Amino acid sequence: MTQQQSRGRVGSAAAPSPSVGAVERHGIDPVPDAERHGSPRSLFWPWAASGLSLLSVAYGVYLMGLGLGPWQTIVTGALGYVLSFVLVGLVSVAGARTGAPTMAVGRACFGTQGNKLPTVFSYVSNVGWETVLVALSSLGGSAILARVAPDAFARADGRTPTTAAQALCFAVTAVSVVVVGIVGHALIMKVQKYLTAAITVLTVVYVVLMAGRIDPSALGKAPSAGFGTCVGGVVFAMTLLGLGWVNCGADYSRYLPRTSSGRAITGWTTAGGVLPPLALLVFGVLLNAGDPKLAAAAAADPVGALAAALPTWFLVPYLLTAIGGFVSGAIMDIYSSGMSMLALGIPVRRHLAVFVDGVLMAFGGWYVLFVSPSFFATFQAFLSIIGVAMAAWTAVFLVEQWRRRHTGFAPAPVRAFGGPAVFSLTVATVVGLGLITSGDPHIARVVGFLLTDGAARGTLGTMNLGVVVALAVAGVLYACTAPLADRFAPGGAR
Repeated sequence: MTQQQSRGRVGSAAAPSPSVGAVERHGIDPVPDAERHGSPRSLFWPWAASGLSLLSVAYGVYLMGLGLGPWQTIVTGALGYVLSFVLVGLVSVAGARTGAPTMAVGRACFGTQGNKLPTVFSYVSNVGWETVLVALSSLGGSAILARVAPDAFARADGRTPTTAAQALCFAVTAVSVVVVGIVGHALIMKVQKYLTAAITVLTVVYVVLMAGRIDPSALGKAPSAGFGTCVGGVVFAMTLLGLGWVNCGADYSRYLPRTSSGRAITGWTTAGGVLPPLALLVFGVLLNAGDPKLAAAAAADPVGALAAALPTWFLVPYLLTAIGGFVSGAIMDIYSSGMSMLALGIPVRRHLAVFVDGVLMAFGGWYVLFVSPSFFATFQAFLSIIGVAMAAWTAVFLVEQWRRRHTGFAPAPVRAFGGPAVFSLTVATVVGLGLITSGDPHIARVVGFLLTDGAARGTLGTMNLGVVVALAVAGVLYACTAPLADRFAPGGAR
């Protein structure tokens, strides 16, 4: 054991847990060894809470909407979830080794200036997810309010929620997310633990109440899809889950002792991130198999569609469950987007960065709620585009961490511009975007440019392989070009 590792263990063993109500003082600076605490097991709770959302039930409906059979949906969903969240777990190891948030660690390969490119991708990803989650909470919440109190919250037809109802639900959710994000890491870890327990109980009640709509015999009646559609299902599942979180992995592991087991960090992160949403995905598949019309309704408002058959007495608990699940995910996104803003070099304190994110989230929510013509098409396009960029970044990041396994994981940058990393990310992202398709007619104009019209409409377009190709291309390019750059750089090879 090195002297540095010894200090890490002693310091972390004596480190007191920070006050839950105190605003976190650390921004993107590394957390000192003396302030490290906890064990990899603690990572299970925030990641479990982030996926314990009724939106995860809708994911099962969405995957079946691609044309997959019930069993194919479960298998492809499980593969996509595990493959993508293993990447999150591997990225999380860097947090414990360096004490720095994810995008700050990335400076080691991208450089101080070059790192701004992937950090912009990360920031857009986080703010986009915050907006989606809070907007969905507003859609579902207002639909429930319209059923519970139609005189106050419904339009003349007695069913459609008023703009005021949507605005009220949005405001409550957004303020809750911003407040917890401003306070920071300690409160997030505590809140997510209790949210996980509470939402689990309410979700179990929801499952029991909806069990009567399940028709197990329908599982064997649905037609099966071809190989290309199955591959597309795996890729879609990857973008739904892990690739939306991969740029946040180290943000929540950086307070762990430096010598924490990498396997344990990866394992607990993957378990927390995969198990709850996978269980809910299976339930969504069972619901959709028994009611094929559910997919069309869920495309417009997943929370409202899933509540359509609930008894009135459970609507308020259901609303709390839905909002709680969305808040869990949005809290983690707004915390990490604040870190990304700091990594861009914008001179604001962490809690002010979170506040700025909240303002952007409000504008984004306004667009999704009152301007966007199709939620699902835009949502799927957003997932594919940001999935390509994040897959390419992940490959570069993990190859660099593998290269540093013997020389140390210090997050301090060694240059202003990491040419090989930026080159690999850029080429892989362009290639990946050229191989994906989109149902949003506006976004479809800027993607899929490497596909012929026939391929875009056929099996290759269905597969949306651009995400996987970006991961592979970026990893190979960086593994080949980084050693060459080191060899010809001042000082020679590393």
